[in-house]
Amino acid sequence: MNALEHQEGGIHYLKREIQPIEYITKNNLNFSEGNIVKYITRHRDKNKDEDIKKIIHYAKFILQLEYNYTEEQLKGL
Repeated sequence: MNALEHQEGGIHYLKREIQPIEYITKNNLNFSEGNIVKYITRHRDKNKDEDIKKIIHYAKFILQLEYNYTEEQLKGL
């Protein structure tokens, strides 16, 4: 069985022309970047605004871990 033709817990990725895992892998995205792709792809079909909040949270991880943002700098975002 092709793993890309099966999804546990829904069909929100199967409906897409390219699944997030394919895009993430082919573009060598890190954990936080990959989660942003995953959540933006599914937000309309699954968790709505909760997924958008997760995207913001992962973007803050990137700012903090890769760009050395301080807690103070992250507060206003």
